[in-house]
Amino acid sequence: MVIDPGILSMLTKGCVESLPAGALEEKLEAAGREQRQLRVKLGVDPTAPDIHLGHTVVLTKLRQFQDAGHRAVLIIGDYTARIGDPSGVSKTRPRLSSEAIEINARTYQEQARKVLDQDPEKLEVRHNSEWLAPLKLEDIFKLMSATTVARMLERDDFEKRFRAGQPISMLEFLYPLLQGFDSVAVKADVELGGTDQKFNMLMGRAVQEYYGEPAQMVLTNEILPGTDGVQRMSKSVGNYIGVAEPPDEIFGKVMSIPDSAMMKYFQLLTSRSEAEIEDIKRGTFNGTHHPRDQKAALARELAARFWSEEAAAAAERHFNELFRDKKLDAGADLVECRLEPGDNEGGSVYLPKLLQRWFGLTRSEARRRIKQGGVFIADRPIDSETVVFDGLSGATIKAGKSTKYHGIIRPDA
Repeated sequence: MVIDPGILSMLTKGCVESLPAGALEEKLEAAGREQRQLRVKLGVDPTAPDIHLGHTVVLTKLRQFQDAGHRAVLIIGDYTARIGDPSGVSKTRPRLSSEAIEINARTYQEQARKVLDQDPEKLEVRHNSEWLAPLKLEDIFKLMSATTVARMLERDDFEKRFRAGQPISMLEFLYPLLQGFDSVAVKADVELGGTDQKFNMLMGRAVQEYYGEPAQMVLTNEILPGTDGVQRMSKSVGNYIGVAEPPDEIFGKVMSIPDSAMMKYFQLLTSRSEAEIEDIKRGTFNGTHHPRDQKAALARELAARFWSEEAAAAAERHFNELFRDKKLDAGADLVECRLEPGDNEGGSVYLPKLLQRWFGLTRSEARRRIKQGGVFIADRPIDSETVVFDGLSGATIKAGKSTKYHGIIRPDA
C-alpha cells in the first residue's frame, strides 16, 4: 500500500529520530492493509500542576496521528510519578505525595484537551495505576528479568552519575521497565517522546518483545527552548509559557522570545509546512519579512489555539497599545529585568527588592508605589509586596508612568 507522502511528512516533522529506520512506514502500511488504527502512545507523569508549550510539542505530534486517522493513547503516569522519571537529571528525584499526583493528573488531563481531538474513536486516556498497582512481587521479578544492569548503565544520565560516584537508586532503574510495561498494557504500535526519552522508549520495545508482543516503533521529538531561547522550557527555570495562561500573557511572552528561537517555535508548535517555515526564515534573513511581524503572527496563532481567534485578536490589540503604539518593543527597548537565583524564596519573591535593583527605586518608594496601586505585572495591578515566582519570566512590569520604569522580566541567564 502506498503511503501518502504528505501524511508521512506531517508525522515526522520536528522529529529527530524514527526508530528503527523504516518502521513507521511499515506500521502505516500494515495499518492500511488491515484497515485498523495504529495505537500511538504518549505517557506523561503529572509531576507539576500545569502544561506548558514544551509539553505541547509531543501532544501536537499525537494530535497529528489522530488527524491521520489513528488512535491516541494518552497515559497519565499517576503510578510512575511516585518514582519520578530520572531522565536528564543528575540526582535522585524527591517523591511526590499521592494527593499532589492526583491533583496534577486532573489538571494535565484537562489542559491536554486544548490540543487533542476528543473524539472517543481517536482518544483513549488511561492511568497506569490500572495495571501497575496490581502487580505482585513475582510480576516485578519477571519484569526486571527483561533487561540487565549493564544495559541500564548504557543510559547516558545513569552512566554519568555512576562514573561520578553519584547515587542511583534501584527504584530509578525500575522506572524505564515500568514505562515499558505501559507499552505492553496498551499494546502500543508507536511511542512518542522527547529526545530525553529515547532510552525509555527503546526499553519499551525490549519489554514488549520479552512479553511476546510486537515491538513498538519510536519517534523522538525535539525539545522546545524556553522564552530565554537557550535552556529547555521549564517551570523550575521560569522560562515557560503555560497553555492555561491568559491570552494576553501568552501573546506577550511569545513576543519576548529571542528572534533566534522564533524558527524553532514555528517548526515545533505550528502546522506550517517546511516550505512555509523556510520562506519565513529566508524573508527574515533578507529583510523582506520583519521579525516582529512574524513573531506577532506566531503569538496570535498560539493564543488562538489555546483560547480563541477573538481572544488572540484582543491580546494583540492590548500588546500593541502597550508597546508598539508607545514606540516600545517588548524584546529590545524595555528595561531588561533579570531574575537571579536568590530571588526565588520558597516560591515567592520580595517585589521591593526587585524594583530597587531594576529601576533604582528605594525600597520604601517601591512599597509606596505598590500600596498606591502603581505597580503592574502583565498589566495587572499588584497589591502585595510578595508575588508568586512562577509566571514572572516573560511578563511585563511597570512601576510608574515613565518608560524608564517599564521593563520585561527575563529568567536568570
